[in-house]
Amino acid sequence: MATRGTRKKTADKPHYHHGDLRRALLDASLTLISEEGFGALTLREVARRAGVTHAAPYRHFADKEALLEAVAEEGFRVMTARMKERMARESTPNRRLMACGVAYVLFAMEHPAHFRVMFGPHFTRPPKLGPPGGDTDSFGLLVDSIAEGQRTGEMREGEPRMLALTCWSLVHGLGSLLVDRKLEFSGVTTIPQAEALAWEQTRLLIQGLERATGN
Repeated sequence: MATRGTRKKTADKPHYHHGDLRRALLDASLTLISEEGFGALTLREVARRAGVTHAAPYRHFADKEALLEAVAEEGFRVMTARMKERMARESTPNRRLMACGVAYVLFAMEHPAHFRVMFGPHFTRPPKLGPPGGDTDSFGLLVDSIAEGQRTGEMREGEPRMLALTCWSLVHGLGSLLVDRKLEFSGVTTIPQAEALAWEQTRLLIQGLERATGN
């Protein structure tokens, strides 16, 4: 009887059983943020949801902020990959810049928990996103697209980073409004509708960035 009781107690106890503990913790964090918001996020609760001991998260993350940094870094990596994928389908700098912005907005819609972590107010130290031009450099894609458009004569003159900031402000604002459901009054509630809106908004933006021809 004592042996059976010991076995049951052991079986009920959370333990480190994941083949990829880090992945399990990230997934649990994203689910928790989606369901209950940042206020509910603690390493203890993340561990509970992942089915591991309370001490297990410290194998990978020194504290809650380190966990959020990892979520943000993953988000930037996925978003940058989506932007590159969409840009590769286009043949002109202007269209590539538009595709870049559309991918940004769709990432926000499809990964709202990542998006909120990436740009939230909870960091005392910025996430480690790697060098410029790396797989997390989404802003660099905007800058490069504008610089390319200037070289080909399609876009107006100006410091590329400042013009890129204008582009980022528009798509980030649009993404934030969609994630927070502030545009439902206009009938934009689905991802296809958000994509159509993003194309229209980026088209209007590009018109303002295009180099004027004639007088």
